[in-house]
Amino acid sequence: MKPQDIHDSRIQSLNDEDLRRGDFVLYWMQQSQRAEYNHALEFAVQQANQMGQGVLVVFGLMDDYPEANLRHYTFMLEGLQETKTVLGKRGIKMIVKKGHPADVALATGQKASLIVCDCGYLRHQRQWRKKVARGAGCRVVQIESDVVVPLQVVSEKAEYAARTIRPKIHKHLNDYLVDFKPTKIKKSSLQLRVSGINLNNIDTVLAKMSLDPSVVPVSHLFKGGPAQAGRIFADFLGQRFINYVANRNQPQTDDVSHMSKYLHFGQISPLYLALQILKTEKRFKEAQDAYLEELIVRRELAMNFVHYTPDYDAYTCLPTWAQKSLAEHKKDQREYRYTRRQLENAKTHDDYWNAAMREMKSTGFMHNYMRMYWGKKILEWSQTPEQAFKTTLAINNKYFLDGRDANSYTGVAWVFGVHDRAWFERPIFGKIRYMAASGLERKCDIQGYVRKVDALERQSRGASV
Repeated sequence: MKPQDIHDSRIQSLNDEDLRRGDFVLYWMQQSQRAEYNHALEFAVQQANQMGQGVLVVFGLMDDYPEANLRHYTFMLEGLQETKTVLGKRGIKMIVKKGHPADVALATGQKASLIVCDCGYLRHQRQWRKKVARGAGCRVVQIESDVVVPLQVVSEKAEYAARTIRPKIHKHLNDYLVDFKPTKIKKSSLQLRVSGINLNNIDTVLAKMSLDPSVVPVSHLFKGGPAQAGRIFADFLGQRFINYVANRNQPQTDDVSHMSKYLHFGQISPLYLALQILKTEKRFKEAQDAYLEELIVRRELAMNFVHYTPDYDAYTCLPTWAQKSLAEHKKDQREYRYTRRQLENAKTHDDYWNAAMREMKSTGFMHNYMRMYWGKKILEWSQTPEQAFKTTLAINNKYFLDGRDANSYTGVAWVFGVHDRAWFERPIFGKIRYMAASGLERKCDIQGYVRKVDALERQSRGASV
């Protein structure tokens, strides 16, 4: 692969420093936690080849990543363990070091000729990269590898809805749906005398960290790592993709890809997924279009939202019409009101909602159709819409493996009107879209969903014994 094979629009210099006489090119891996289909990694390899150097990969492991817990860290470390092994076979040394990610990158990069980083869109991710760019003393280059079409290519402002961003993405899509092969390495970095955390025993690493242990791992259902992601996706294409259009809004089924958690941790590439989808038979055209709409248009709308909306995690991110309408109904009588503890313990009058909460707690996942219902009911059952927003986001980020993600912030904001339109006015919700239990009963086998969750919960209890 030649350097120009990585689109210029994926490459962004974060400072004006020059290259320096160093010992290696550093790839500070933080968002794209994988060894394959990783533009940042390949850019680092290409630059190192030109300088006759090897590539050192470093990952900063911090105790207090915002809202992360034992479930999240177990999944992430399972992936990092695999990625380190795969990179080693390629002649690339990877180390995981304890500490604040930006500080780890700066300390490890003191002897680097160049620092390459991947791209993250959340507030703290951008702050970390700015800190490294300011303090590195050498050139720092950011490479986008976690969306198909780079955000700035698509739009320079927050888009109103999927219908406004869709044509802008599709305008460029064919240019970016191109296969991506690894670059041959000219010089190994395995001989570099740098050390990090031993990842051979993940439980030992986790035991030494200050993590919330109350949210238990779910490795019996979803083990972290690029290889596991690939196996699950291959099984989806081979067994369940045929039913995707008919069943993607049927929560009693499992005809979904389960890729959101792997995408969140950067353990699989959205470009790779898109290309695999496009390789399926022509008779699956409707399923292809539906899946790519979710993977590219909807997911990249979420990236657009958090990038261009500074308060994406606050109630103030809601559109003016939504805030006004909810304020007008703030004092409406609520038949049911529940505390956060009652909600987390699935102690409501609604068996369907309780099942969704139990699925989230026991698996780290919830069918997307139920996620919408789950969020709408928290709005209905909270004392104020502001409290509902805070509660929904907190529970979402605590239990979901794909929580704390651009899609999570956008999904919660959607419950309260973001990327949606005004609907018929009703109590509590005002003009915000409403969902009812009767709608679940009409549109899906909701009792079948409850039975499915019962079985999943029993399976999770058995795994923890």
